[in-house]
Order: sequence, then C-alpha cells, then structure tokens
Amino acid sequence: MPRPPRRPTAIAALTALLTAIAPPAQAADALATFAGGCFWSLEAAFDKLPGVLDTTTGYTGGHDTAPTYERVTYGRSGHHEAVQVRYDPDKVDYETLLIAYWHSINPIDRQGQFCDVGPSYTTAIYTHTPRQRRLAEESRTVLEQLKFRRPLATEVRDAATFYPAEAVHQDFARQRPADYARYRRQCGTDAGLAAIWGR
Repeated sequence: MPRPPRRPTAIAALTALLTAIAPPAQAADALATFAGGCFWSLEAAFDKLPGVLDTTTGYTGGHDTAPTYERVTYGRSGHHEAVQVRYDPDKVDYETLLIAYWHSINPIDRQGQFCDVGPSYTTAIYTHTPRQRRLAEESRTVLEQLKFRRPLATEVRDAATFYPAEAVHQDFARQRPADYARYRRQCGTDAGLAAIWGR
C-alpha cells in the first residue's frame, strides 16, 4: 500500500509560501526592523547572513523621545529593544530575514525571551512597506497553523522612530565575544532555541 504523502514541516511550508507570494524586492525593502528579546542576540543572528550590510541595536515602538538602556529596560518607555537591519536585496531577501528572525526567538513567550523578562524584551516585527507587512503576517499565520497551533505573541507593527542604542551595545557579540558567550550560556538561549526549533 502506498504511503500517504508526508506533511510539510512548518519551516518548509513557510519558505514555500513566502517564495510564492513575494513580488520582487524593491529598494525601499533594504531596511528591516525586528524586536526579539535582547538586542545583542538578535544583532548577532543577522550579522551572520550574507547580504546584510550592517545592523544597529536600538529602541523603537514607544513614547520616550530620548530613550536610554536603563529607561527602556525599566519598562515604562513603551519601547522594545530592537535591531535595524540594512541589507542588499540583490543578495538577501526579506523572506530570508524573516526566517532568520523566527529561528532566533521564542514566538509564544509573552513575557520576554529566555532569561530576559519585561515588556522591552517582547517580540515584534516592525514593517517599513506594505510588502514587508504582508510577508510578516503570512509567515506568522503559517507558524501559528502548522507548528505552534496557537496564536503567537509576536506582533506585526508599522515601523516607528528608531533610536540607536548606546555605543556599548553596538556589535556587542563581536566586540566582547567572551562576555556575549557567557551571557548566552547563562540565559539558556541556545538550549531554548533548540527545544523550540529542533536544532
């Protein structure tokens, strides 16, 4: 008796969907913004991707017009810790950035990410164009339906004013690799991601 066809994995389905619905990237798509817990870890994830030109850690989505790390992590600024990604759309597309983003977070945690708890550490995708919004929402729907079987905590929002973080928080993983590795180990980030994404 022939075997029934294998059900596609959530990531395979996500990749196929994004490829099918995405029109060619435009120049305006060369900027992307993501919030996903500690901005050190999210920045390091995007820095690994060929075609990413540079990344900037910072704060976005809130009402404080002069945010600092202390005020944002205190939780009353309304801001997320976030990463703004400037990329070459001829070398890396927004769909690839989305997949890298999802694999870098726990999208069902409404309290924060791993050991970082509080509103500034919750997750959101800040979209700069209608195309980015459509792709972000479609990718979230695929993961909700095929992998997690529940609504995700990650919001999709319009891009807001982005405030670069202090110099000590830029390129932290590259500038202080030992401190970053210790933070990531103590936070349980890699073990947590492996439990969610199977890697």
